[in-house]
Amino acid sequence: MIGFRTIRLGLAAKLALCVVASTAAFFALFGYINLRAERSHSERLIEQSAVRITDIILRSTRYQMLHNDRQALDAMVLDLGREPGIHRVRVFNPDGRVAYSTEAADLNTVQPVPVAKTRTFTDREGRRVLGTIKPIENSPDCSSAECHQHPASQKVLGVIDANLSLATVDAQMSQHQASLAYFLAGAIIFGSLLGTAFIWIVVYQPVKALIAGTHRVAGGDLDYRLPVHSADELGDLAASFNKMTAEVAGVQAKIEEEVRRKTAELEKAHKSLLKSEKMASIGKLAATVAHEINNPLFGILTYARLVLRGLARVEGEGRDDMVEQLQTIERESKRCGDLVKNLLTFSRQAPSNREPNDLNTIVHRAVMLVKHKLDMQSIELAETLADGLPSVNCDANQLQQVVLVLLVNASEAMAKGGRLEVATEFDERAEQGVVRVKDNGSGIPEDVLPHIFDPFFTTKEDQNRTGLGLAVASSIVEQHAGEITVQSVPGKGTEFRVALPAGSGAEDDVPSPARASEGSR
Repeated sequence: MIGFRTIRLGLAAKLALCVVASTAAFFALFGYINLRAERSHSERLIEQSAVRITDIILRSTRYQMLHNDRQALDAMVLDLGREPGIHRVRVFNPDGRVAYSTEAADLNTVQPVPVAKTRTFTDREGRRVLGTIKPIENSPDCSSAECHQHPASQKVLGVIDANLSLATVDAQMSQHQASLAYFLAGAIIFGSLLGTAFIWIVVYQPVKALIAGTHRVAGGDLDYRLPVHSADELGDLAASFNKMTAEVAGVQAKIEEEVRRKTAELEKAHKSLLKSEKMASIGKLAATVAHEINNPLFGILTYARLVLRGLARVEGEGRDDMVEQLQTIERESKRCGDLVKNLLTFSRQAPSNREPNDLNTIVHRAVMLVKHKLDMQSIELAETLADGLPSVNCDANQLQQVVLVLLVNASEAMAKGGRLEVATEFDERAEQGVVRVKDNGSGIPEDVLPHIFDPFFTTKEDQNRTGLGLAVASSIVEQHAGEITVQSVPGKGTEFRVALPAGSGAEDDVPSPARASEGSR
């Protein structure tokens, strides 16, 4: 099935089309009427000429008819037939017999006598011919002549039929028609171009400028003004448009200022409310967690130090490995203690320890802490650390905790194995150090994604989970003047991006939230 596309014509195109059509129609009608009048006039002239010729024939042959000089009549009729424009001359008797003719085949033949005084017909060769008849009346001197036997009571003695060729008229009409056609074509083209140019200048360009101005204003450019070139309706419309745009710009400026003010107030109130809710939740949890965790952690740290002291006095195979492992236990126990401390001081806005740090070192330390867990889960690790990264002014332990939360969450999203990509890079445009953690796990559902950074929000069934991991990580990044974003496709994986200001010009120490070794999605 063939479809037809609708052609949309603009106002100027419609006006130009109307001008062209009306001009063509006017000149076509003018040409037709002119040709008709010319043809009618020419045919009248030929008809008058035919009547005069029949009068001439009648007057010229009067003497020969009175004396019944047939030979002279034949010669005269033949001579008249040779005149240019005369097609045929015949003289009929009252009984319809052709007495004289310019064509020998017509002599003494009985033919129908034409009835109409004038007529137009086509001969055997297809040429147009004008015929006219003239009755030969029986005048008194004719009926009294000795050579005639016609009584005075006979009114008509015969009929003269003169046929004139219309070939010359037709040729002139054809020539005139061709000339008129060229003239009309030129007049139509000239009139159309003149009308189109007038529409283009007077209508199209002002309307186009008005449309372009409307689009620009609709796109937000309220400073745009139309040029006013005339004092007609289009000029008045352009002036009204400029006035309307100026008024709209003023009103919009007031509205935007009011919106900015109200938005700032709402953001301030929202942040204050969110902070109050977060503090209340963390404060309620802090008392329980501190009491339950501090004592076991203190015991682990104490016994680790005691064993280290004991190993310092013992020599044997594997001693160095045991010392390194105990140092790891001591360091991580202290970090867990810091975690509890930060949880307790979260509501009291405890300061963090900021100093320039190598981002690659922090990321690598976090990766080493979870590498054994990744190997056990058959997760392929791809660690890509960019060279030449500028230092980041941050609390190394807190930033390591952020990366660790993201790594642990990624590993938990790939319970049956997968691929984990950890990368660092430098964003020159934003002057930020960037950490990317990407997995090909189960992904995050769209309805869950907006809530993953909310405190105590978790989708994990383990009742020991608190849902603080990503919330604390987000708070740490925000208080380091950075940003954390996430992109996830259910069934294909998730990618977290942490960006922190690079260089030594970091902000002063600001409160940092508590850290958690495990987080929620």
